[in-house]
Amino acid sequence: MATEAPRVRGREHPSSPSWVRQAIIVAVLGFLYVPIVVLIAFSFNNSYLSALWTGFTFHWYHVLLQEPTLLHSLVISLEVAVIQTIISTILGTLGGIALHRYTFWGKKALIYFLYVPIVIPEIVMAVALLIYFPHIGVPLGVPAMVIGQTTFTIPYVVLVVRAAMAGFDTTLEEAARDLGASELQTLWTVTVPVILPGIIVGALLSFSQSFDDFTTSFFVDGSGNTPLPVQIYGMLRHGVNPSVNALSTIIVAATLVIVFIGQRTQRRRAQRG
Repeated sequence: MATEAPRVRGREHPSSPSWVRQAIIVAVLGFLYVPIVVLIAFSFNNSYLSALWTGFTFHWYHVLLQEPTLLHSLVISLEVAVIQTIISTILGTLGGIALHRYTFWGKKALIYFLYVPIVIPEIVMAVALLIYFPHIGVPLGVPAMVIGQTTFTIPYVVLVVRAAMAGFDTTLEEAARDLGASELQTLWTVTVPVILPGIIVGALLSFSQSFDDFTTSFFVDGSGNTPLPVQIYGMLRHGVNPSVNALSTIIVAATLVIVFIGQRTQRRRAQRG
């Protein structure tokens, strides 16, 4: 009589209940987004005190329009962010393509050095730039902020574009050259359109890092060129100003619109492709 071999059961790993996972997700999302929701809500608060809700109003948005220093700082931040984003996107895109396409002496060392501005404490870079700029004749202010912020935003663009080039089909470039296109024409009409999503991501990272930068801007902004983060810091030292909440709400709304437009554009490109 044949005996049935005993079944060997593996260890059953108890999984956490679904409500625990959902609670963790809700807690993380709440930690990230509840402060933003509260900020937006109190930008419409009728009271100057942020801890007390007294009614709905657009008063602080009208006050914001009468804050010349705050609006001037916003213009300075946008000016610096746009200029350095253009510079870092162009140089970073060319650098990312070159690092993927060519092999040369010192390439690995160059890739390692790209991480230095990212991992090194920003205050070290800021102090170094503050000491270095006077020796090379760079005046403090917008030029210094553009150069200073470009030093740590270019690596983001280079690394993102280099990653985008990893999935690039080089036969497309070969086909373009076989049809008589020059190197520049091939780059502009074939390579750039294919890796455009990566370029856009790098540009957005560069812009957000610049617009949000405090440390470097604080050290090299000069007189009369105070960017928005430094200006808000100075205002909050004397208490929370509801007009800052209003400005922050406008920035959040603009960011959501840009993200929405980017998603729609990317979706349409994917459908056409």
